[in-house]
Parts: sequence; C-alpha cells; structure tokens
Amino acid sequence: MHRLDASVKQWYARITIVPALLVALAVSVQAENWPRFRGPNGQGISEARTIPVKWSERDYNWKIELPGGGYSSPVVWGDKVFVTCADDKAMKGFILCVNASDGRELWRKVQNLTKLAMNQLNHYASATPALDDDHIYMVWPSAEEVALVALAHDGREVWTARLPGVQARHGAGSSPIVFGEHVIVSREQDEKSGSGAASVWLAVDRKTGQVRWRYEHPKNANASYSTPCVYRDNQGRDQLIFTSNSHGIAAVRPETGELLWKVAAALPARVVSSPVIVGEMVIATCGEGGRGVRLSAVKPSDSNSPSAPTEIYGLDRGVVPYVPTSVVHDGLLFGFHDQGTVSCLRAATGEVLWSEKPAGRYFGSPVCVDGKLYCITVDGDVVVLKAGPQYELLAVNGLGEKSHATPAVAGGRMYLRTFSRLFSIGVKR
Repeated sequence: MHRLDASVKQWYARITIVPALLVALAVSVQAENWPRFRGPNGQGISEARTIPVKWSERDYNWKIELPGGGYSSPVVWGDKVFVTCADDKAMKGFILCVNASDGRELWRKVQNLTKLAMNQLNHYASATPALDDDHIYMVWPSAEEVALVALAHDGREVWTARLPGVQARHGAGSSPIVFGEHVIVSREQDEKSGSGAASVWLAVDRKTGQVRWRYEHPKNANASYSTPCVYRDNQGRDQLIFTSNSHGIAAVRPETGELLWKVAAALPARVVSSPVIVGEMVIATCGEGGRGVRLSAVKPSDSNSPSAPTEIYGLDRGVVPYVPTSVVHDGLLFGFHDQGTVSCLRAATGEVLWSEKPAGRYFGSPVCVDGKLYCITVDGDVVVLKAGPQYELLAVNGLGEKSHATPAVAGGRMYLRTFSRLFSIGVKR
C-alpha cells in the first residue's frame, strides 16, 4: 500500500523535468571517472553510448583473474581501475590497480586481515573503495578495529585511520565516500551484540586521516550497511544523507556532522541499500529475511529552515527491494529485488507501472547507461533492460561466475566484477 501527500502535485512537474540536478552536475564534471560505489554521488548514472547491449566472449577488451574473492565494485580514475579482493584462507586483503586500456596490473598492495564473524553472503572485500584526484580510500574490517587506508594513485602508503571494530552480526559492508576535504564513513553496530559499541557516522581529513567530526547514535537495533550520498537543497547548501534503521532517512551538515533532520519512522527494518536523490526527494528502502519491507520517499528540510521534512509517500513490501539500490531515469524509479523481480515506478508518486522477473536474483545494484539498465544477477548474468515505462528485456549476458557487485562505467567502458574476475567491455581505443 502507498500514501501520497497532496502537496506532491505542487512540485511534481519540477521533479519530472529535473530529476537529479546534483547528479547531472557530477556526471558532467567526472565523465571519465567512477569514483565511488555507484559512481558520481552514488546514483548509478552514465551517459556513455559505447556500451554494447548484447556481447560474446570476443567482445571483451580484457578479462583478468583476481588474487582473491569479493563483492566490492571497481572504481575508476582516468586510465586506472582499482578493485579490492581478499583470500579468506590466507587472511590477506588486496587492492589492485590495473591499466584501463589493457588490464595490465600496475601495482598491488596486501593487507593482513584478522578473523571476523559475518553473514555467509558477506565478505572481507565487500566495501567499495572511494577515489579523489590524490588518493584511493578503502576499508578493511575486523572485530577489534576497522582500518581506513589511504594510498596514492601510484600505490604509495599515505595514512591509516584506526576506527571502531565491527560489532554487527552480518559483518561490515558500508563503503566510504569523499566529499570536499573529508572521507565520510558510516560505522554502525548492532545493539544486540552486547558490546556497547556506539554506532557513528564520521568524517576523516582526506589528507591526514585525522577524525574531524563524528555523529554518535549508541542505540541501534540493526546496523545499517548503507553508503551515504549528498543532497543539495533549494538554497544551494549540501546535506549528507544517511539511511539507517535507527534514524530512518537523515541528514547532517557536511562541515560539522550536526544533525539537520531525520524521519526516524521511514525505515522500520535493517537498511542495506543506499539512498537515491530524485529532484527534491530522497528515496530509500529497508528489509529483512531476504525481502524488502518498506520504501520511503521524503522531501528534506532546507539547511536553515525550521520546517520538518515530509514523507511524500511510502510503499510496503511487494515492489520494495532490500539489498540492491534503485536507480532513476526520466522520472522513473527502477528497483531490482533480491528475489529476482524488477519493478518500474513513477518516482514522484510511487505508482507501479510494471513488475517482471527477467532472470535470477540480485544482490548487486543496477546502473543506467544511455537509457538502458544493467544489473548482474547472483549467478553472474548481466541483465539489460530498457529504462522505460513499458517492460522490455534487451539481453542477458553470462559472465560465467557468481557476482554480488555493481558495474562501473568510465571512459566509454563498463567494468564488470564477478567473485574472482574483472572484465572490461565497451569502446576500444
């Protein structure tokens, strides 16, 4: 069931005409880069016109074996592709840098790991690294501490920040992002762990690794595995958007970590997916037991406004994804579900236009490339759909190995990660 606030009619046209102003700006500035989980601002959007719909083995630019497994997604800066993996028997983590043109390994760094209890579907290399023009930032989890490591693009060690260890029954998973001079990290814990460890959102100086601010919320029934993004209000001020079971959909001031607003009741279960920006709304989902529980669409408060944030509508179960993050194109919200269903909704109202099951199940998230949706199933099939109001399956391309990862798109190429392999397809230079 869903509820639609009457005020939505006053700004529906603005949402459909300008669905993601901040994302469009980020894409235009960083068209050659894919600097974090789901690309610029985490929205999974690319305008590349050189990615094929259907392909065969001979169409790959290159394919390489990784020295370990994992579910993190590749990130790209210029002519370098970075990816993490881990050998959970040798207890070694790896960060690889490869040449974007030919897949040649440029360098690798090794991280010693310690045992961590986690969900069997999780992994030591689940968090996707983040990039800026100076560094790559990656997270290595353990029960005692989480290492946030910064390396230069040539592999030189810069700094390591020691953060609170993982006290969550499913392990770790949230990825870092870079905003301004800070690396933003979510470190949430399960209250039921009995450790008394606080859940924190924090900002680390990207040049020194020093903690600049932290927002603490100690009581948290279910740790969130969400990765934050940025919302720009109508006064031109930026807000960091976090989603969690404890705070629902919430925003903090990027410079200080001050809580600006929250809609705590929006997400009544564990949050694994990440928030999506749709014009003047933030959309997020939560779930449990392998299924989505609720989707919430919230209109945020302005940074200096006393008005409360408004939930425009909510959807319960049915068409609500749990683990995968949704993607928006031309005012339409596309959700890929853990159980294999793909749904198309009008983002402004929550109206369901279609819901189909083209292939297998999904843990990775979709990206939208030139009006087409690409998402990798758990079994390693890349499903390609038209991002439109009518269902149209364009292709299913097999990768030959299981995957929980999300595609990356940069420089006219798409990078696809399975458990132990990395592929490149698209424009050849």
